[in-house]
Amino acid sequence: MQAFLSPGSLVTVAGAVLTVIGAIAYATDSPNISLAGVFYGVPILLGGLALKSSELAPAALLTPAAQLRDLRQRPASEPLRRLLGDVTRWRYGQKAHLETSLEALRLWDEEDPPQLVAVEELDHDGGYGLRLTIDCHGVPYERWQERRERLGRFFGPGLTAELRQPAPGRLELSLLPSPAPTEPSLATPAP
Repeated sequence: MQAFLSPGSLVTVAGAVLTVIGAIAYATDSPNISLAGVFYGVPILLGGLALKSSELAPAALLTPAAQLRDLRQRPASEPLRRLLGDVTRWRYGQKAHLETSLEALRLWDEEDPPQLVAVEELDHDGGYGLRLTIDCHGVPYERWQERRERLGRFFGPGLTAELRQPAPGRLELSLLPSPAPTEPSLATPAP
């Protein structure tokens, strides 16, 4: 159902409907309707088909939207909230979600790019976090581990990255808030 409601699908259906109406009007000698239907319907249909050919569906959101709403709305959650919004919307002209980010992190393989499969929101000790499930057959797990420190900082200040490999070629990247630093004791040492 979600694939049918994509912007590319809606434009394609609208163009097809206008084209069919124009063709029927032409066949029944209604020149006013046929002219508009054909002249507008065919370009809209072609535009919709072009969108469909470059469409990237949103990643599956595993957490119900209302479940962590309070954590998500905190100001400290802004970078992860933007990331969540970016990967859960339709994209056009890209091979995979987070394409430019993964290229910048040198975690990209042109032949077999990492594919974001699902996103899960997390409550991590009262802070907001995300777990990204990625199919990454073209990028070895060892390369992800080498860049683990940078991954957290890349997606937002105060974030740490945790990596887990549940199966070969599959990676779970958890972006979690860093623990608050503990304040040093103000007690003076005994002489």
